[in-house]
Amino acid sequence: MSETLTVEAVLPPAPGAEDYLALDFVNSAIALPGGQFIDLLGTPEATNRWLTERGLAPADAGVQEMCTTQLRSLREHLRALFAARVAGLPALPAALSAVNDALSKAPTAALLHWDEKAGPYRAAPCPTNEILDRALATLAANAADLLTSPDADRLIACGSAPCNRYLLRHGRRHWCSTRCGDRARAARAYARRTQPKPD
Repeated sequence: MSETLTVEAVLPPAPGAEDYLALDFVNSAIALPGGQFIDLLGTPEATNRWLTERGLAPADAGVQEMCTTQLRSLREHLRALFAARVAGLPALPAALSAVNDALSKAPTAALLHWDEKAGPYRAAPCPTNEILDRALATLAANAADLLTSPDADRLIACGSAPCNRYLLRHGRRHWCSTRCGDRARAARAYARRTQPKPD
């Protein structure tokens, strides 16, 4: 069974991940009960697969360890910004700097091209060596969009330890999945049953 299937069997995407790719990205490092940890960007092959599944790189991009390291670094900076937003704390300057650096890596304007048969068209250049920069810029821009949108007020950390995922709260729900909600309710029920009775 592959790493991706294992995660998806355990946890579906967190609420909001379908709307914000950055939320899915931040949640690509997953802490599970029993000290288990799954990193969907753990190897260059896994990183290439994650990027390809989200339209950020072709299947044959040939992601190298250096690229994987850069993506994991951006992920940690985004996690720090999400944590600061959730806790109402100031952002770490290094995290802001990393996001702004990623934002500036890819050109934002599509260039004008001219096809002999079809005529003029616009397209953003993306040679192989720019795939990583474009992915970093896309993820950073999506995170900036989330953090500056009204949805940022709904951003929370999953309320079920040891889960480390973030989600956009819907109503009273404070968990990223049914499984985390069940685990949190079971822990509360166990705590109530095992509390000493007052004399």
